[in-house]
Amino acid sequence: MSLKKFASIAALSLTAIASISYAGSAHALGFSYSAGAYRDSAVTNEGAFAKEVNDKDYTTYDFNDGKVPGSNNVKYSFSNGSYSTKGESGQTGIYSDKWAPSGAKAEVNESNYLAVFQGNSVIIENAKNQVFNYFAFDAGALSVGNTLQFFKGTNLVKELTYNMMNALAPVSASQHGGQMNGVFEFFSEGMNDNFDKIVISQTDNGGFESDNHTFRTGSGKYSAKVPEPGVALGLLAVGGVFLRKRKNQKSLNLG
Repeated sequence: MSLKKFASIAALSLTAIASISYAGSAHALGFSYSAGAYRDSAVTNEGAFAKEVNDKDYTTYDFNDGKVPGSNNVKYSFSNGSYSTKGESGQTGIYSDKWAPSGAKAEVNESNYLAVFQGNSVIIENAKNQVFNYFAFDAGALSVGNTLQFFKGTNLVKELTYNMMNALAPVSASQHGGQMNGVFEFFSEGMNDNFDKIVISQTDNGGFESDNHTFRTGSGKYSAKVPEPGVALGLLAVGGVFLRKRKNQKSLNLG
């Protein structure tokens, strides 16, 4: 099928396209990405946030208390679950430097952020009797080896790698030498799509930097989040074929 024809498909209504998922998949995660928003419009130096940051039904962990563990593998519990680290690198942990994921307009982030280094994974698990039905984070400066996985039990629901995230991220930050940044949101579209574990890994040299993790949990519930009407798709995934990037927020369905 020609690229021109693919482009015309992308121009269809968001509702129709959002129902597409990979063939043979038992699960689907709704997915959107954007430059993000500010928790407080007067504060632009804490990175970008999902717009749900001030919604009472969502919880945001911004790492500013510095309590997420590094390589000591000690779990840190918060209201929606817990963080732990798997791997041998002593570098994984909380930082505050120029590599922090940028703000919505590429501003320098002066707050704490989480960095996962080569050979390490940070594992986020749900609280007892709860499931995740929404997760968002500010990611960047994106680099080769960045990997994000969602699990339900032992089943891998979805995996995103650097190539896909980098192609979608809309913000280029000068403090990162032009590397890309963006806010990525993932949400259940039905009860079968809930997930109970998120794994943030770095498989190559360098690090995977993220900030401002936003969650929603429930017991047998799903997020019922609906992509905003009129938001254009910049990428359509059918059998691994990607369309061109756009600058506005985009949404698609990931199986």
